[in-house]
Amino acid sequence: MPVKTTARGFRPIHVLLLSASLVALAGCGTDGFAPDALIENPGADAFLTRVGQACGKESVGNQPLNWLLSTSNDDTTFVDTTSKLYLGTFTRAQYRDAINAFYPTGTNQPALNCIFGLLPSENAD
Repeated sequence: MPVKTTARGFRPIHVLLLSASLVALAGCGTDGFAPDALIENPGADAFLTRVGQACGKESVGNQPLNWLLSTSNDDTTFVDTTSKLYLGTFTRAQYRDAINAFYPTGTNQPALNCIFGLLPSENAD
């Protein structure tokens, strides 16, 4: 038995494929697949490298920055938040508050001071 078509010659499979495509496209924002995806930017990547070199032995939470920046670490919060600081998405105050909220040890200030000292002058509050 032949498959009946829907309006204007579309077969059910065409409607299904079109619907799936629209749903997939609706999930894409201007920054990629997720609106808060990890930021990839050559300047931010270079800044993270400088943070590791200059401040790597300082700690946020109970972890040295070198470990938080390593690729073997599953914690992406520090990298994402620090990239946003560099790109100007976060002010220094917002960054400090975000880091202290996520890593609440009360011992983060030396690391934050080191990171703030590496920021380009246009990122100063």
